[in-house]
Amino acid sequence: MSGPILSVGLLGLLFLLLGLGVWVAWSLITIGVVSLAAFTNVPTGKVMATALWSASSQWALVSLPLFIWMGEILSRTRVMELLFSALSPLLRNLPGGLIHTNIVGSGVFATVSGSSSATCVTVGKLTIPALRERGYADREIIGTLTSASALGLMIPPSIGLIVYGVVAEVSIARLFLAGFLPGFVLMLMLMVVAGFMDPGTKTTEEPRIGWAEILRRGAGLFPILSLIVIVLGSIYGGYATPTEAAAVGVAGALVIALMRRELTAASFKEGVLGAIRTTCMIGFITVSAAFLSTAMGYTGIPRMLAESIASFGLSQIGLIVVLTLFFVVLGCFLEGMSLIVLTGAILTPIVTEAGIDPVWFGIYLIAIIEISLITPPVGLNLFVMQSLTGHEISSIVRAVFPYFLTLLAFVTLLVMFPELALFLPSLSGH
Repeated sequence: MSGPILSVGLLGLLFLLLGLGVWVAWSLITIGVVSLAAFTNVPTGKVMATALWSASSQWALVSLPLFIWMGEILSRTRVMELLFSALSPLLRNLPGGLIHTNIVGSGVFATVSGSSSATCVTVGKLTIPALRERGYADREIIGTLTSASALGLMIPPSIGLIVYGVVAEVSIARLFLAGFLPGFVLMLMLMVVAGFMDPGTKTTEEPRIGWAEILRRGAGLFPILSLIVIVLGSIYGGYATPTEAAAVGVAGALVIALMRRELTAASFKEGVLGAIRTTCMIGFITVSAAFLSTAMGYTGIPRMLAESIASFGLSQIGLIVVLTLFFVVLGCFLEGMSLIVLTGAILTPIVTEAGIDPVWFGIYLIAIIEISLITPPVGLNLFVMQSLTGHEISSIVRAVFPYFLTLLAFVTLLVMFPELALFLPSLSGH
């Protein structure tokens, strides 16, 4: 049986399992077992045991629960309240006014949380009532927050980049560097669109304050911003691995919460349990995808797919266009982390063979997943926003649509100018 036909059959089985409500991880394991049992002569049990152990014992994966825990700790502090207070006098005179606090606030908080849904919830709980009180339309509040919270997957320390680095065997430090500039450019693009969509003056004006008060408000963010600089700076400077830096981040977050008197026994327990739940979910999917990737290697499907793609004579741009359409469709059915682990290990060798840098492909993949987060019917951020605002999914989709187009334009920019992602890693020497 040819690679494409076999791939379509297995993909159809995967969608059937997902449609029946089977967990993503169990669906991946099932596909791996079927592939090995039906199309190879290797012992399925031994291959599964080896693949699961190998995937779960990787040192780089240890940084994942630590970064998640750091975000859980800081999300239970008053960081967003301080951030809104510091940003509002700086952004009030821009076209769009305080609506930009959704975008800039999401970008800054993303460096703390590394999670899109956590960014959306934490930023939204503060900015939605504050912006409504000041007369901003729900349409713009929903559009900017839903799209900007996807920055949590792009801006380091990104959980998505860590998982991609593990499954695709790419340097996490290089991926973190590569995510900075694209994340900043995407933030600016969203701000431009937000200013264009709603440039008018709101019903409630912010009182003018002096620079002394602005600096006083900003000083409250100094400990958290310093922690971010220390964590990321230690990685980029070569002083610590991502795992070691993540441990420093957790210790620093605990100290900050303790100094602010916001660390209680209850909040500590909630933070630990939240980190455990998220880590278990991502870890289960990651090791399941590792087994599926191993099974695919035994069946020869990746090699046959690569040969089939090569036979079409596609250029790099042509391959990226095909993959973009593939990911956007797949993103309508799978959430972002599942997409990373499902496709990262299988597609990375194919795109590398086509001459595409795997670091750039990781940033491209994250950008596509950001689009999937706001794509109906299962875009995760759409459901998070529905729970925060109580609006119907249809109205949320309409509000998000201009920013959906902005994300597509950003992916086009990333494809046309790959240096956007590769410039900083090329300077670092990592």
